[in-house]
Amino acid sequence: MDEKVLTSQFEDLLASRGVTRRGFLQLCGTIAAATGLAHVTVPDVAHALEESVIGAAEGNLFPVIWIEGASCTGCTEAFAQIDQPDPATVVLEMISCNYNETLSFAAGHSMEEAKAQTIKQCAGKYVLVYEGALLEGWDGWALRVAEETGVNAFLEAAESAFGVVALGSCAVNGGWMGSKKTPAGAIGCQALMAKHGIETPVTNIPGCPANPEWLVAVLVDVVMMGILPELNIDNKPSLIFEQAVHENCQRRGHFENGEFVYKFGSEEEKKGFCLYAMGCRGPQTKANCGIVRYNHRRSWCIEAGSPCIGCCEANPLDASHNWVDVNAPFHERHRDLRIGNWVVQPRTIGLAAVALTAIGVIIHGFGMKASGRLEDIRFEKQREWDAKHPDSAIGDYTADRIIIHADGTEEVVPADVFEKMQDAEYEQSMKKIGAAAASAVATGSATAQDAVETAEETARTSIDDAEAKTAEDVENAIEEEIDETKGGQE
Repeated sequence: MDEKVLTSQFEDLLASRGVTRRGFLQLCGTIAAATGLAHVTVPDVAHALEESVIGAAEGNLFPVIWIEGASCTGCTEAFAQIDQPDPATVVLEMISCNYNETLSFAAGHSMEEAKAQTIKQCAGKYVLVYEGALLEGWDGWALRVAEETGVNAFLEAAESAFGVVALGSCAVNGGWMGSKKTPAGAIGCQALMAKHGIETPVTNIPGCPANPEWLVAVLVDVVMMGILPELNIDNKPSLIFEQAVHENCQRRGHFENGEFVYKFGSEEEKKGFCLYAMGCRGPQTKANCGIVRYNHRRSWCIEAGSPCIGCCEANPLDASHNWVDVNAPFHERHRDLRIGNWVVQPRTIGLAAVALTAIGVIIHGFGMKASGRLEDIRFEKQREWDAKHPDSAIGDYTADRIIIHADGTEEVVPADVFEKMQDAEYEQSMKKIGAAAASAVATGSATAQDAVETAEETARTSIDDAEAKTAEDVENAIEEEIDETKGGQE
């Protein structure tokens, strides 16, 4: 009987706001799926919401403190822009937002007094929603309100809270404020709390701005059901930030077919081809944007024609890993590499490596020529072991060599003459390389590299041709001599 009364009251409340029971149940299904709680069903969420909202009608509101840090208030705007009474509106009306600089009608002393009373009287029973970055720069004197620094205001509210929700990438790890070369000293909620030993549970909801439906799902868990959502290693709700944006993108079929947009305003863009070549970070950014979408599921970034810029990438314990620095430049296929304070593109490293190699080859060639080492680097005149053991030497270095000419005729050449022929050919090849390198230096390093490669190829071909004609015959002759020697010993 009591359950029927509650249900009737709740349905009346929905009807008075123009919300159908069906729409409410759809919201419950979304919440059950988005929070990643496998053991929570749609009826469980519906029952918890009904009891909570009925309790709220009797004045039993769950207190929430919403503090604005260093931000553009984009997350507040996304959360507040409700164009019609919907289930989420009704659900959120059970929350008593005791403090919010942006949305509250009151201001000044009365606002600060309301926050202080909530922290003192509702310790351990309120949720702190923090939007924007925390600033440690300027000796912590940024974001002052009523002569209290932003850092101290946050720490005081976070220490006594039931849970902290870091809303938006700025609150998670600094976001825009944490990008390179800014003096703000921006940091995220979790990292600052760890510095000060505050162990209040933190739920990180990145995004720029964060999707308001993500916050609704978390508040349902924390506020109405008294539990935290399942979190991953970065304290982000697991199911929301588990799959890559790319996995649920409606343009993925074009990706599989190799159909990409290479220029904005092109025919490929009009056909809705994949934006991967335009710098889309969807494959490396984990969020369910393509499922939940924005503005009551009307659209989202990629559907609207923009590549994903990876705004949900954030390491809560490392402000330097903010999505702005990590993913810039946004419309380039390769994002910047960061080596300490040095920021560079991969293609720049590749070009530099090629240039250094070419310069190194040229300098090495001139150095070898100047030192006279080119004349002795071909091969040993005689193996060192053979010279020390002439009676057991494998090869006969005094044997004549047989040269087979192009017309098939054979020519027997004494060993010392053959060695001089090889040395002469090698010396001539090295002179060609030196001349080519000298010419290339005068016309530029790029031309030098081409000239060196050409000269080396010419020298290599010349030597290979000479060796190819004699190598087989020399080996045969040596094998015959070895066989004769062995026969004589037997």
